[in-house]
Amino acid sequence: MLQAMQCQSCLPWGSWMQLHRSLPGSRGTRSVYLCAASVPGAAGSYFLRKILHASSVYLPRTQSRSSSLPSLNLAQLLCLTMGLLGMVSAWLADLLSVPSCALALALHSSLVWGNEGVSWGCVRYQGGSQERSVQPSASRHGLSQLRNVASSDAIKKHQKSLSAWFSHQPNEERQFGPSFSLDAVHVDPVIRESSLEEILKPSPDLTIQNQLQQPSSQVISLQNLFDVDAYGRQVKNVVLYGTVGTGKSTLIKKMVVDWCHGRLPRFELVIPFSCEDLSHSHAPISLRRLITKKYQHLRDVVPMLGTSNLKVLFILNGLERVNLDFRLAGTELCCDPNEPVPPSAIVVNLLRKYLLPEASIIVTTRPSAVRRIPGKYVGRYAEICGFSDTNLQKLYFQMRLSQPGCSGEDSAGSNSGEQENLVEMLSRNLERHNQIAAACFLPSYCWLVCTTLHFLYFTRTVPPSQTLTGIYTSFLRLNFSGEVLDSTDPTNISMMKYVAKMVGKLAYEGVMSRKTCFSEDDLQQCFEVEMKTESELNLLEVFRSDVFRFFLTPCVQPGKEHTFVFTIPAMQEYLAALYVVLGEKKTLAQRVGKELSEVIGKVSEDVAVVLSIISKVLPLRFLPVLFNLLKIFPRYFSRLSGKDRDAIAHTMAEELFKEEDYYNDDVLDQINSSILGVEGPMHHPDEAPDDEVFELFPIFMGGILSRRNRAILEQLGCSIKNLAAFEIAKAMKKTVIRNSRKGLPPSELMDYLFFLHEFQNERFTAEAIRSLRTVNLSSVKMTPLKCCVLASVMGTTCHEVEELNLTSCNLDTSSLRILFPVLLRCRTLHLQLNSLDSDACKEIRDLLLHDKCVVSNLRLANNPVGEQGAQYLAEALAGNHSLTHLSLLHTALGDRGTEVIAQHLAKNQHLQELNLGYNSLTDTAALHVVEVAKKHSTLDKVHLYFNDISEDGKRALHSLRADRDGVRALVFLTAGTDVSDYWSNILNVVQRNLPFWDRERVRQHLALILQDLESSRRQTANPWRKAKFLRVENEVKKMLGKLQHGTL
Repeated sequence: MLQAMQCQSCLPWGSWMQLHRSLPGSRGTRSVYLCAASVPGAAGSYFLRKILHASSVYLPRTQSRSSSLPSLNLAQLLCLTMGLLGMVSAWLADLLSVPSCALALALHSSLVWGNEGVSWGCVRYQGGSQERSVQPSASRHGLSQLRNVASSDAIKKHQKSLSAWFSHQPNEERQFGPSFSLDAVHVDPVIRESSLEEILKPSPDLTIQNQLQQPSSQVISLQNLFDVDAYGRQVKNVVLYGTVGTGKSTLIKKMVVDWCHGRLPRFELVIPFSCEDLSHSHAPISLRRLITKKYQHLRDVVPMLGTSNLKVLFILNGLERVNLDFRLAGTELCCDPNEPVPPSAIVVNLLRKYLLPEASIIVTTRPSAVRRIPGKYVGRYAEICGFSDTNLQKLYFQMRLSQPGCSGEDSAGSNSGEQENLVEMLSRNLERHNQIAAACFLPSYCWLVCTTLHFLYFTRTVPPSQTLTGIYTSFLRLNFSGEVLDSTDPTNISMMKYVAKMVGKLAYEGVMSRKTCFSEDDLQQCFEVEMKTESELNLLEVFRSDVFRFFLTPCVQPGKEHTFVFTIPAMQEYLAALYVVLGEKKTLAQRVGKELSEVIGKVSEDVAVVLSIISKVLPLRFLPVLFNLLKIFPRYFSRLSGKDRDAIAHTMAEELFKEEDYYNDDVLDQINSSILGVEGPMHHPDEAPDDEVFELFPIFMGGILSRRNRAILEQLGCSIKNLAAFEIAKAMKKTVIRNSRKGLPPSELMDYLFFLHEFQNERFTAEAIRSLRTVNLSSVKMTPLKCCVLASVMGTTCHEVEELNLTSCNLDTSSLRILFPVLLRCRTLHLQLNSLDSDACKEIRDLLLHDKCVVSNLRLANNPVGEQGAQYLAEALAGNHSLTHLSLLHTALGDRGTEVIAQHLAKNQHLQELNLGYNSLTDTAALHVVEVAKKHSTLDKVHLYFNDISEDGKRALHSLRADRDGVRALVFLTAGTDVSDYWSNILNVVQRNLPFWDRERVRQHLALILQDLESSRRQTANPWRKAKFLRVENEVKKMLGKLQHGTL
């Protein structure tokens, strides 16, 4: 029988028994093929003894030098020679970094026996000539069968499973916006070919690292990573490295998904492994068992590995999480996929090419771990440079923000224009504002920008999980979950804990000193001043290499080129808040006291128990008393630490209610400005123009204390105990709630409400809201998000609100729907100067007809109500039982709308005052309303000024008296007022705001006011009032003249 074994590069260990049975002396054996590329190194002698043992040649371990070797026949001598040649070739391969099989071929190609000698270093022992040799057609038939395996059902199932798993988006994708597949939204980052020399060269100073690495001509695509190198050698091992946030994991996901969909035809089988999973297991396991354990449907394919031409790609993601030892003394050699070894040994031998040498391997890692793999085992180094091209950033934003589901379910038509507007504004800001382009060089921050914009613009409801603090906390979890700064360090400190301690300190000091730019001295003082041990310095070096550029970037503003800023401005405030809440802001005495308290607390209890037992035998009863005294120190220190909680609450209140921030926009508008580049916050007149504001800092402090964010931070290694959160909240009641009662400007009140929403403490929020009887948010741009925040916070209680002022807040119909539960509980409701049309009036009708409505004073002035809106309001008047004052000043009612309201007034029994001024009413409509008002039981005042009423009509209406006629009609704006003081204020406001107002509309309104003044002067009989009217008329005429000549 002819026994043949085809060599692919080396003979697996598990095949030696089969080889032994086929050697001379075995029954029916005629020929054998033996691989010359044997395993070198520490296992070399073991390998040689297997050769000799298989050849029935035994060398004793303690053989004297004088003893002669036993006589060997030709086959035995040939086996021994090939084994020695294999060992030499492998040693030289390690030295010269070339494949061992290729070197073995060069060493013994002259020893190939016979016409049918086997190529690639295989020696053929020729026995009898009765048996036929292996025909090439059989080999081709076997290869065709193996190729069929690549398209088998097992691999198809594998592709389907991988596609489902790697297309799965994390919770943050579904939680903070619509979930997009990698096929729908993905932009490949720039990949630059690198070299070991470039990686190992000394790193520059901390502040000289260039964030924006401009790619050179060495840019390489993902599909070309395994092309031949510059010397024409085939690349088998690729190391793909990049700092945190550059998109390594996402790129690997996209690579696997592409293979599953047939877009990576180079490989017939892709097997991904997470190095984090491999690092958690140390039990020996074979490669085949490891694969089938993770991918059970590959159990029919795995036996083919190493014995076929199947093109396999292994993906090892996150190599920095596993410790590798490439020394022969540290990791045993293994070339058998069936041999159980530790998982780290499998990785090492795969990279050494002892295990499945024909397989391709791609490794992803951070820069600090690149040098863990010896350069001789790496065919190509490639660095992920992120979105270093601004066009890639624009493409990502275009794809992400223009998706159909981005703006919510009901946004098919109305919000598509808003999406396009956002993309356009963001693109323009990227072009003119290089700092945000420097931040978005990291794909992770592009995700954060899109998520924040989605939160700001497309939020229609606010579940508890959707907070700004939650976005930033989840963003950090996406990038730092399970990350250890250095897996080789015995402290095993989490990366996020280290960042909170080091970078958080820098951020906090910047907030306290109100600065955002940091010099080289600032960085060194923060990072290096407390470095005392070798371990601390090593951790700092890893941080500089892997994490520093994630948080800090070179400033691109003129004059500040040698300073650093936080990549995203809000991240500075988040890390500063985290630094404070974690209790890292401690003095030396507090740190020593905490450590001493923990030690004494642990020791004193154990010692006291032991001595209490001994004292029963020996007269040492005074010793337990002494150790009980030791317990006083931990209790005393816990009281001191309680004062730290008070200090955190005091810091939060002090930063939340800073008077110098009263003239700023609210924090949500500030975030919007920082992203889209619109007008920034207004500064206090006494402030320096370049002063920075940090109003998010206290809000993030409250958000971090919420239960959900504390749970996420716990996963990142930043533990905030429930007791600490409870004590801080308890201390906040004394400071935050007390300060909120002083009365806040509208923008600051919005910040306070947003703080309560971020805090996510319903009991605390309810107590804080009960103290707010008046809510003034006038001139705050009430976006859907702010409306949701107001509704969510006010919904924690059921108390009535005395007054809610939403004047000039950009409200529309959707805003009223969101605020409906809040509006029901408001007695006085200011909705003037908004965009409330007839559709909004329909919502107001439903509001006024609700059985729980308590609105008594409703102001709708300066809204485009129109005739249709008047119909809805008239229906509301007919059925409402709470409304006493209604203002419809300048709402475009006209005569028809006024007639409709007059028809329904008779059904209302509670209205006391109605304002219909500035609605283009004629004498007929005005007189009709007054006639209805005369018969009304409660209505005693009707405002009719600024209408198209004739002089005769004005005289008739002006003569009406409430005590005589049952109603008073105010046809002049100046009725019952001090003309001089009243109108001087009006004119001052007009002149101050004229640069921002439409001049033509101002001219029309001034002309109307002048007409009203002249009519009032003619109707009054008091000469002193006539003189006042005349003086004001002259001032209005001067202003009109300057407007017409363009000199004002």
